[in-house]
Amino acid sequence: MKYPVSVSSFLILPVLLIAASSLEAQAGDKVIPAQIGSAFSKAGIPVLRERSQSIDFSLPLLDGGALTLSSLKGKVVLLNFWATWCPPCRQEMPSMEALYRRFKDMGLAFLAVDIQESNRQVGGFMKDFGLTFPVALDASGSISNKYGIRGIPTTFVIDRDGGIIISAVGGRDWSNPAVVSAFEVLLQYGK
Repeated sequence: MKYPVSVSSFLILPVLLIAASSLEAQAGDKVIPAQIGSAFSKAGIPVLRERSQSIDFSLPLLDGGALTLSSLKGKVVLLNFWATWCPPCRQEMPSMEALYRRFKDMGLAFLAVDIQESNRQVGGFMKDFGLTFPVALDASGSISNKYGIRGIPTTFVIDRDGGIIISAVGGRDWSNPAVVSAFEVLLQYGK
């Protein structure tokens, strides 16, 4: 009697199943948990379909020194690209400050990357608006180019493992109660 499948196929099948489950585990690492997606969706901020790895960079800080994005691994990061002359940027900054103050000691790091302006311009703006979150200076615009910034403000939310889960173009009210609740969910996840 002839069988349509050879005996060697039965030996290969377990190997293929193990390989497939390994691929699923790797792909699963890119999946954004449903509770996070749901929380941000309720806040009107859609999450990406899959996490994408953030691009590491180092930039000088307005207050001196430098910051490397990868040094923030283990924290949730709100990475915002902006400029002082941008009306939506100016409008959203006070709400960003409120979100920063609420969560800065709970694992949320902020980095506002100003694009192609001087220390004096940015420093004056921060002082006038009473903003205290960290600001990096992308004087050449090279980092904003690497991130593909086409309009400002553009904000990325990066999870504790360095994966981008949100990419939002345009100004937002970051102190809106639904947004605050979404960040509470995100900050509790994976602790």
